[in-house]
Amino acid sequence: MGDISKDINSTFVNNKIKALINIKYTSNWLSSKENDFFKPYGISPQQYNILRILRGAKDEIKVQIVKDRMIERAPNATRLMDKLCDKKLIKRKRCEYDKRVVYVKITKLGLELLIKIDKNKTASFLENLSEEEAIILSDLLDRIR
Repeated sequence: MGDISKDINSTFVNNKIKALINIKYTSNWLSSKENDFFKPYGISPQQYNILRILRGAKDEIKVQIVKDRMIERAPNATRLMDKLCDKKLIKRKRCEYDKRVVYVKITKLGLELLIKIDKNKTASFLENLSEEEAIILSDLLDRIR
């Protein structure tokens, strides 16, 4: 099992600072793992998030709604969606009445990719935690926010 003090060869003035550094360090570690996981699928974790949101929406929704629901508020969400359109994973449609409004919807190809990703059991980066520990961790993270 890891120990942040040993991993970064550092000591901390108190446990709250240690916890904060540990959260940041673990966040970067998880991001790296996610990037590696999604690379073979030709998408980024942010693009996966967009596809997941669109799958849950079931029908076309406004681009702004997708942006609001994203886990990471990406200022480049439009560019991410452009890339998903280029890959034919989503489709875009302008509103007839207000040209500023754009709707997006996941395609059959996008749904098939999500099914393929869902079947890959190596997606869990928290395999070292029990279900009970995962609940406690989630509750603690909610408490921080």
